[in-house]
Amino acid sequence: MNSRKTALSFAAAGTAAGVVGLVLLATPAGAGEAPPALPPVSAESLVQSVLNTEIPAFAGSVEVQNHLGLPIPGIPASPSNGKAAEVWADGSGKARLAVPGRQSEMTIVDDGSTVWVWNSEDRTVTKVPHQENAGQKPLEGMFADPAKAAAQLVTAMQQDSTVTVDGTARVADRPVYQLVLTPKPTEKTLLREIRVSIDSELRIPMSVEVLANGQADPAVKIGFTDFTHATQDPKLFAFTPPAGASVSEEKVQDEVHGQNLEDWLGKVDMKTVGRGWDIVATGKIPAELMNTTGERSGQDLTALLGTFGKEVHGDFGTGYVISASVGTALITQDGQVAVGAVPQQVLVEALKTVK
Repeated sequence: MNSRKTALSFAAAGTAAGVVGLVLLATPAGAGEAPPALPPVSAESLVQSVLNTEIPAFAGSVEVQNHLGLPIPGIPASPSNGKAAEVWADGSGKARLAVPGRQSEMTIVDDGSTVWVWNSEDRTVTKVPHQENAGQKPLEGMFADPAKAAAQLVTAMQQDSTVTVDGTARVADRPVYQLVLTPKPTEKTLLREIRVSIDSELRIPMSVEVLANGQADPAVKIGFTDFTHATQDPKLFAFTPPAGASVSEEKVQDEVHGQNLEDWLGKVDMKTVGRGWDIVATGKIPAELMNTTGERSGQDLTALLGTFGKEVHGDFGTGYVISASVGTALITQDGQVAVGAVPQQVLVEALKTVK
């Protein structure tokens, strides 16, 4: 995943929480029921089966609980209206996601070569082509392919984690194994563990919880509350912009017209420093963007940082730290950026790599 947003999302709160932005997780359905009796399986065997499984055709409902407290591109906020998102996959890589708002809906369709993002509130369509050479999906497409994104989470984290199987449960009325990834002692992270529920039959991830140190409740929970394994209508995976819609193609050089920190960070090319739980996204916001005013907020980025960031000083000059239970962001007045699920000092070290 080499797109600017994907790199930022993977590293924004460590690879784990970053991928959580691309994964679907939720409180297991049937909580309180006796756990299902499933054949014993080793952690190594369970991980390998997940990595070898092809994502099947399915339809499902998803609920999100986001308690990050940190504005990070790629990590969706919990729906304020309490409605579940709906997701469909055709089994060959095409997918569709419908996210309800209070009085609108966002629809993301991956037709296999292009991701289409439709916002009914302002009647805009964003067209995001897959990468031509690698055939890789942009971040928006990963939202619509949750099970595959969750499998990539396991791939990215297993080398730097202790992986165990912690019993069984039910998610969306399907029996699952509980796969737990905990950081090795050498990892510098604010996260305590990631719990991934693996469908016992299909071997696809059904839910994920990300837990931070010192907190009993998950920082992020996203997952299926309803799941049907069945062939889907091909029409779901085709998209034609509605009549009268404004259509644009996403480019890194697009002008900034944002209203919050996420809008600005989403316009910055990011690179990652480190790996696994310690991974940090770094980048440099061009001076012209630092002074760009959000059309709805009426503030430039420097002024915006001063409203919710803590001012700090160091070899990087003056900067602002934004902290949450699961991650930390550091943005300097000259536009250097570092963000990850790590303590502030790890970000300071990572900034030394910013050119």
